[in-house]
Amino acid sequence: MPSGIRPIDVLLERAGVRGHQRAPSDSKEFHEVTKRDALRLLEHDVDRLLETTEQARQPALKAEMDRFADLFGRFIQEEGPALDWNKIQKLPENAVMNYSNLKSPKNEQIRNMLDKLVVIKLNGGLGTSMGCHGPKSVIPVRSDLTFLDLTVQQIEHLNKTYDANVPLVLMNSFNTDEDTEKIVRKYKGFRVQIHTFNQSCFPRISREHYLPVAKDFEIEKDMEAWYPPGHGDFYDTFRNSGLLKKFIQEGREYCFLSNIDNLGATVDLNILNKLVGEERATTPVEFVMEVTDKTRADVKGGTLIQMENKLRLLEIAQVPPEHVDDFKSVKTFKFFNTNNIWANLAAIDRVLRERTLNMEIIVNNKTLENGTRVIQLETAVGAAMKCFDGAIGINVPRSRFLPVKKSSDLLLVMSNLYTLKNGSLVMSPQRMFPTTPLVKLGENHFSKVKEFLGRFANIPDIIELDHLTVSGDVTFGRGVSLRGTVIIIANHGDRIDIPAGAILENKIVSGNMRILDH
Repeated sequence: MPSGIRPIDVLLERAGVRGHQRAPSDSKEFHEVTKRDALRLLEHDVDRLLETTEQARQPALKAEMDRFADLFGRFIQEEGPALDWNKIQKLPENAVMNYSNLKSPKNEQIRNMLDKLVVIKLNGGLGTSMGCHGPKSVIPVRSDLTFLDLTVQQIEHLNKTYDANVPLVLMNSFNTDEDTEKIVRKYKGFRVQIHTFNQSCFPRISREHYLPVAKDFEIEKDMEAWYPPGHGDFYDTFRNSGLLKKFIQEGREYCFLSNIDNLGATVDLNILNKLVGEERATTPVEFVMEVTDKTRADVKGGTLIQMENKLRLLEIAQVPPEHVDDFKSVKTFKFFNTNNIWANLAAIDRVLRERTLNMEIIVNNKTLENGTRVIQLETAVGAAMKCFDGAIGINVPRSRFLPVKKSSDLLLVMSNLYTLKNGSLVMSPQRMFPTTPLVKLGENHFSKVKEFLGRFANIPDIIELDHLTVSGDVTFGRGVSLRGTVIIIANHGDRIDIPAGAILENKIVSGNMRILDH
């Protein structure tokens, strides 16, 4: 949909209200009627979908579809995603704490602290963007260990070291649930209690008529017609799973929530000490968002702002077009959201009971394989920040943000830049500076994991690398070392084979270089 056109305008146009003037009061009244009609039509269509499923499943699905209808109702009421830029206030001095100011807990207190914690991993994504089948969490990332293996190792290490019992909770989607349930069985002998629950499954709606494209509730038959509605759905589905109540009754106080593909998101005892240990504030901190210093590579990441005397997340989609450059400025907004969140369980329960949870809607436009243009309505977990009391940001080291979204990220985490210690990646002490190299690998030859791995006899030494750009048909022999800035470009039809043992330091390689067996 073109920017500036609101959903309601499309509905009005379809209803024949175009080009003629009405009195303002009539116009407003007409808008309200049309909005109600749009919602009524959607609810009628959803009821029709519910009738296609067996009766035993209907009550649970009805509750889920009611949440979807609420989301849609908010969507058609909203005047547009942009916020009032002039209402942004200066961040208060104490809004973002510096991680270096946090104190480490005493050893004898750690077990008691860990008994108040639940670790939650967002596990709804597939590995399709990296050319893999099934959940992204089962892609091998280091020493044949997957994201899920590393997570389980980290928590088992905590539980064994401190004689604790930190549970691991996986929020799956309908895309990942079945495969994940099979995979978690292999961890039965580990010292980690694993729980799973599913986030919602909402129908995609047509951009033409704003009604679901699904014909029935047989999701497996038409997976494209359905979608998981973003990680903001965590709060409702966590409560509805019964796990929120269970953990509160066990005396647990906080959850630490992060994306399963962020290998830097490990349990941090200094942050936990601030929340439940000796450093606990007199006024409870109900919500912590870990942020880190923004670089030019992170300009699109969400940031923290103060608005209406509340700390809140600002995403680029909410920014008025004339202020996008301000938003991207590293000077104006110094931090960005890592999506590592610590939230108080009792506070989550409260905002859900009091119905004060309110997250901005993200409108995601998609085109299905058959060409149908659809909209999926999503929310982000960090957008709930403004609904909690005593929310703060903590400016953490960059090492706590190590997401693997592309094969270029995979190159970093598989390399000698890191060592593996109890499921956690630790940067090599041989690296002279703490920043990671900037790596850009060509989409056509490196985007899929299998293709990427086939281009390296083994992962090069990158301890002294600052910047790597590779484009075109390029392969790397065994024992290659890359240092400083290295740019390798094979033009269309050419191929470059970097020979075994080659040391490239501040080099540009282009043209054609073949190494053939004889």
